[in-house]
Amino acid sequence: MKSVFFTLFFSLIYLGASGQDLKQYLINPPQKIEIVDTCNSFSFQNAAYINNIVTFLNTQDFNGELKLFPTPNTPKADIVLKIDSTSLKPQGYSIKIAPSTIELIGHDPAGLFYAKQTLLQILLYAITENKAVPCLKITDWPNFERRGVMLDVSRDKVPTMETMYQLIDKFSSWKLNELQLYIEHTFAYKNHEEVWKNASPFTPEQIKELDAYCKKKYIDLVPNQNSFGHMENWLKYDTYLDLAECPTDCKTIWGNRKRTSLNPVDPRSFELMKSLYEELLPNFSSNYFNIGGDETVELCLGKSKEACEKIGKGEVYLEYLKKLNNEVNRQGYEAQFWGDIILNHPELIDELPKNMTALVWGYSASYPFDENLPKFKNAGIDFYVCPGTSTWRSEIGRNDNAFENLKNAAVQGQKNNAKGYLNTNWGDYGHFQPLSVTYAPLLVGAAYSWNYTDDTLGNLEFQLNHYIFKDATGNTGKAILKLGDAYLKANIPNGNANAFHLMLRRYMWTMKGHYQTKHLTIQGLEAAEKEINDALDILHQGKPTAPDADIILKETEQAANLAKHGIHLGIARLKANGYATENIPQNEKDSLINELQPLIDKHQEYWLLRNRIGGLEDSTSKLHDLLEYYKK
Repeated sequence: MKSVFFTLFFSLIYLGASGQDLKQYLINPPQKIEIVDTCNSFSFQNAAYINNIVTFLNTQDFNGELKLFPTPNTPKADIVLKIDSTSLKPQGYSIKIAPSTIELIGHDPAGLFYAKQTLLQILLYAITENKAVPCLKITDWPNFERRGVMLDVSRDKVPTMETMYQLIDKFSSWKLNELQLYIEHTFAYKNHEEVWKNASPFTPEQIKELDAYCKKKYIDLVPNQNSFGHMENWLKYDTYLDLAECPTDCKTIWGNRKRTSLNPVDPRSFELMKSLYEELLPNFSSNYFNIGGDETVELCLGKSKEACEKIGKGEVYLEYLKKLNNEVNRQGYEAQFWGDIILNHPELIDELPKNMTALVWGYSASYPFDENLPKFKNAGIDFYVCPGTSTWRSEIGRNDNAFENLKNAAVQGQKNNAKGYLNTNWGDYGHFQPLSVTYAPLLVGAAYSWNYTDDTLGNLEFQLNHYIFKDATGNTGKAILKLGDAYLKANIPNGNANAFHLMLRRYMWTMKGHYQTKHLTIQGLEAAEKEINDALDILHQGKPTAPDADIILKETEQAANLAKHGIHLGIARLKANGYATENIPQNEKDSLINELQPLIDKHQEYWLLRNRIGGLEDSTSKLHDLLEYYKK
């Protein structure tokens, strides 16, 4: 056991703390907490001095001796830091606050860092509530070894470096320890400028900067480059067309598709990925690498058809996956891969290399984690549970689905000894959802990945207001959560999009032939609009003071108004002949045109508040296409 001791002069007082009040402040519910109601502590308060200590702790990395000098008339208290790798679980910690001592013990430096985050939340409780720092004992550890977030930086939004640093700060305070940036074409590969020149990609230098910053925050920045399916941003260029499984349309489960998947039996596909790995991976200090491999919907329908008929679709997939894994290992990394395709061939899971980690993803509230996780567990394959924020294809979120999905992943993941919990935030079809509506499911996922409890959702609104929006009125968090559930009022079946987005996306297609839109009613859409308007009234009463408060208000209102435009289009279609957009009366089309044009202008303006310009044209084009369709 190695110990580090230092002394802080600190005012500790206790006036009878409320355990329930304190619990609201603890983002990651501790495994064990005992509050001593009869603590005989100092008899006065010094909130200003506690504030000084919070500021001081926020400047420390806990690597070395800390010194803080006393202020006049403050009693002396010892703060002790220890590393104890025998009595505590990995990444675990304990906190003991007594009348004259604060003791932080970590299983390792990461555990000590997490103890610091919890202590800061306790101190903020005392400051905000004007109460004493309570005497207590916490013993804590995470349920998942790896707790992360994956951000889609390929479906149009590539965050600025400032945005990335702000997110990393938040994630570290939530005790997350893994971050992935999902890349298809948004890394500046030196010999492939044609692919990324309009995408504002991350440069090698920027990745190295982010990697170093993450390490200081005990976050592992894991490289992520899709290597099989979802290669459309490469294959759309004739330079790479020979590598496509389907250079022309193939009839897939998603309808006609072309140029989305690599041909796995062409050695040049592997050589391309090998060269990309050699350039990408040295910029990361992680031991892991996510090679993707999901949704290979064109596989066996084009150039690999003969091989698939000979040895089987699953074997063709697995052979290519193994080749990629061997190359990843050769370059000194361990491969992660999306588990959806191999689950279609469960008899082959035993043949996976044992050093690979399966990322088992599913984003519906009813996804069968309970059925699929044991298939990897029984084969001796490490795996993560990968739920999602459910904010994509939504504009303002689908919180009810997200929270249940996040819960099921946590419960079943812990039950089946999952190695990790990766909360994914995708940007399908324009990445219209703003960061403000994504915070809620990200925060819930962080709490659940540490320790699932039924109390988390009850504390969510408070924590959003206190830690993210910094709104003493409480209205910003309340409005955000109300917006995130407005989709339920439309009363249509659950799916990978809500009613508002379906109208913006499916304006040329039939309403009555789709499993969700065929249930749309004017009554349901009007009820959803009322819910959105009520939420906006609450938002306008809020007073967020976070550094990005102005952005939060702008982007939230923009997203809500875009959702309302989807509602207005839906109502107009339900009244039109054949429910068709082209049959909407001209005066109503004119109204829709006049409503959408300013939304497009604001979309372009607000995008640049958090994101790079690359991807904006592609995202905006989806709204422009709708606008032009109105004008036909």
